[in-house]
Amino acid sequence: MTTKKIGLIAGEGKMPVYIAQKAAANGYEVYVAGAKGNAKEEDFKSCSRVFQSFRLGQLGAGIRFFKEHGVTRVVMAGRVQHTSIFSNLMPDLRGAKFLASLKNMQTKNILSRVMDEFKKDGIEFENSALFLEDFMPQKGVLSVRTPTPEEEQAAAFGYKIAKAIAALDIGLTCVVSQNAVIAVEGMEGTDRCILRAGELYKTSADKKSAVAVVKVARPDQDSRFDLPVIGKGTVESLHQAGFGVLAFEAGKTLVLDLEEVIALADKYKVCLMAI
Repeated sequence: MTTKKIGLIAGEGKMPVYIAQKAAANGYEVYVAGAKGNAKEEDFKSCSRVFQSFRLGQLGAGIRFFKEHGVTRVVMAGRVQHTSIFSNLMPDLRGAKFLASLKNMQTKNILSRVMDEFKKDGIEFENSALFLEDFMPQKGVLSVRTPTPEEEQAAAFGYKIAKAIAALDIGLTCVVSQNAVIAVEGMEGTDRCILRAGELYKTSADKKSAVAVVKVARPDQDSRFDLPVIGKGTVESLHQAGFGVLAFEAGKTLVLDLEEVIALADKYKVCLMAI
């Protein structure tokens, strides 16, 4: 009987842990290459065969790790803090050559090129939502609270703005008030973008207009990396900021702990909808 193996390049957060757990439950041996300072070995003890940490840029070492264990299929999941680029970047020889060959430092370009390097050694990348397809809701309102007409208008406007910034590889999230943009996501990530928008909104003159937080996938989203993800922390940030609508792109956004996220949205009277 052939042993099923899957490799996991893991950042922080629940998504890589859930993938490892689901893979193990489906009979796979899971080999985890954790991003140092982001993925924690203890989170994978019950669901991985081997865990090894790597600093960002150790491209050759990462490829050797998977080859030594006979892994030919890999999933990339989890956040890597942008500060890690400055504090944990320590490329090996192959990584240094790779970085020198890059024409730009956009996330999409870097990750696509990383996958090309792995492919040279016979390692293919799978959909980063592998085993988590049930966590991607289709179009509709998930919460008890439904949007007002003004909130629907704000969400529709926010969708266009979010798609525009996603196409420019700036971020995947924006916060809008009817036809005004309060904040767009940059390096700080979704939750901090929402909290920053909350502070800006508190100082604005018009606090009665409908506000929507909108998260989308890139227009040409590569399902192998950087899928949009929301979770309980997103709803908590929304509540802390004082906003009442969280809209996300249907069929393309992972909602981790889906039932708990819906329950939390209902607790805070947040409208949660896939658009």
